Amino acid sequence: MPARRTADPAKTRAAVLAVVEWLRDENQPAPQRSALAEAVRLTARTLAVTAPGASVEVRVPPFVAVQCISGPRHTRGNPPNVVETDPRTWLLLATGLRTVADAASAGELQLSGARAPEIATLLPVVPLAA
Repeated sequence: MPARRTADPAKTRAAVLAVVEWLRDENQPAPQRSALAEAVRLTARTLAVTAPGASVEVRVPPFVAVQCISGPRHTRGNPPNVVETDPRTWLLLATGLRTVADAASAGELQLSGARAPEIATLLPVVPLAA
């Protein structure tokens, strides 16, 4: 089995800082796809390292899906606990610029399963001052 990809904290922070202006102001030009992908992947992998496990799947299409939070492991079919959102919303959550409750109530974040809301206790993974 291949080793899980991990995220270096310095690289993760640098990737987030590369897109921070767009996160703080959506009227700014969108970052290049490669920069956006890097920030999304590294923050999601940081979450997976912070909360190892496989009971909740975090999906940020089209860039990444990671499993996290200890508990019963999911192996086949659709996982029972899923967190799914778009790349910008994910980065806002991962940086603390948006809360899980706000994103969910706005319909920007889908939480399914009893364990999915636990994600709120694990964010932000790269805190930024508001």
